[in-house]
Amino acid sequence: MVNIAVFASGSGTNFETILSHIEDGSLHVNCACLIADKENAYARVRARNHGVEEFYFNPKGYDGKAGYEAAILEVLKEKKVDLIVLSGYMRFIGHTLLSAYPNHIINLHPAYLPEFPGAHSIADAYEAKVAQTGVTVHFVDEGVDTGPIIRQERVAINPSWDLETLESHVHAMEYDLFWQVIEQVAKSIEEEKE
Repeated sequence: MVNIAVFASGSGTNFETILSHIEDGSLHVNCACLIADKENAYARVRARNHGVEEFYFNPKGYDGKAGYEAAILEVLKEKKVDLIVLSGYMRFIGHTLLSAYPNHIINLHPAYLPEFPGAHSIADAYEAKVAQTGVTVHFVDEGVDTGPIIRQERVAINPSWDLETLESHVHAMEYDLFWQVIEQVAKSIEEEKE
């Protein structure tokens, strides 16, 4: 079975959805650990509630990104992690992790890339008054939300929605799509191993 590590910075609602799919048997991976870059990230509480080991790494506690990622990499190797899953992780992945996990880091982005890259994509789509936005899961490369796209789905925007309503529709699509893509990528990793 493929071992995943989930990286999160915030509340961890997508992380919780992943865990519930693992627990109900619909997602066939093992969540080896959670990596958090914020001490008060609620995702850490969710991890503990589900019996998943969690690790907090303070980016300010290291001499640059390389040192920070090298410390994380030690844990990933110890846990025999095959796939890194970025779930609301608000930090760019650097060379250390990219070179250790080529095409084995995936990210969930709340827009239909290449539309609305960056940190505020739902608000950006809302303010642009577009007819639709979406959700994308992609492999991570050196760029900002530029890696090869694995799967994406559209979310139609009702002009009467406020930003909060749009956010809830985008998040609902994320919860539905992300675990399915993790399953798909994990299957291809298992085939590589054979």
